[in-house]
Amino acid sequence: MYAIIRTGGRQYRAEVGKLIDVERMPNAVNDTIEIKDVLLVGDDSKTVVGQPNVEGAVVTAVVIDQFRAKKVIVFKYRQRTKFRRKRGHRHYYTRIRIEAINA
Repeated sequence: MYAIIRTGGRQYRAEVGKLIDVERMPNAVNDTIEIKDVLLVGDDSKTVVGQPNVEGAVVTAVVIDQFRAKKVIVFKYRQRTKFRRKRGHRHYYTRIRIEAINA
């Protein structure tokens, strides 16, 4: 069984036991969260598509880690003008483990 969930403005395929890195969530490590924004629930025999959400469907997950990604360097350069700007960015992520999909 799998589900398509939406969190942080992005969509993810959730399966029981799978680890997913999502946009930062305000939960502490080992917190249990319920994601009610479920767009699709699929199984071997049938698929239920929500309009926009599947009614009564809930995905339960546990927060495993709060971390930051590797640094991304943003370098702006214009030739023949001595214009150079170097900036770095590290994005915040939350790693969750899917515990159950209830449809």
